[in-house]
Amino acid sequence: MPAIRFTDHRELAVANIFCIGRNYAAHAAELGNRVEPEPVVFLKPTSALQHEDQVIALPTHSKEVHYEGELVLVVGKAGKHIRREAALEHIAGYGLGLDLTARDLQTAAKEKGLPWSVAKGFDGSACVSRFLPAQMVPQPLEATFWLDVNGTRRQDGDCTLMIYDLPYIMEYLSSRFTLQVGDLIYTGTPAGVGPLQSGDTVEMGLLDKLNARFMVA
Repeated sequence: MPAIRFTDHRELAVANIFCIGRNYAAHAAELGNRVEPEPVVFLKPTSALQHEDQVIALPTHSKEVHYEGELVLVVGKAGKHIRREAALEHIAGYGLGLDLTARDLQTAAKEKGLPWSVAKGFDGSACVSRFLPAQMVPQPLEATFWLDVNGTRRQDGDCTLMIYDLPYIMEYLSSRFTLQVGDLIYTGTPAGVGPLQSGDTVEMGLLDKLNARFMVA
């Protein structure tokens, strides 16, 4: 069973992988998407999970795979209809992730009004770092992160700029789904997404407490 790893060497089996789309206005604008009145939610299979010590293999069924750097939550306490004021109590840790997207396939699916599963859920499309235990991130609503490709800064994430903040995401998801221990929640990507090429190196950082590196075959 796939699992995530904490910086204190604990492991936790992964249940579901939820992803929030269009959670930063600037990213929605760069792709020409409107901001919806409710979060855009999609799922990835657990077979998409990939750790930073595994080399990213770009899928052969796409000619344009984009990186999307994100803050990732891991659920440590199950819940349904979680109240906003209690939401952070259900989060066991914070990590970094790449929501890899076959942009050419996603664009074609969107034009036809079809699901995004093939564009978003291929093997290796849910890359994750190790996770900081929640107590190491005392102010997650103000967390910042960054992403470099081959040493050049491409994305800067700031949780204060999220359209839907972390408590709202937890409240919303738990009103539609029963959140389980081990669920991962990708919280959305800021502006600056772009294509990956063979041989690229992607580096990410969360605050001054966590770094991750992903290599592309």
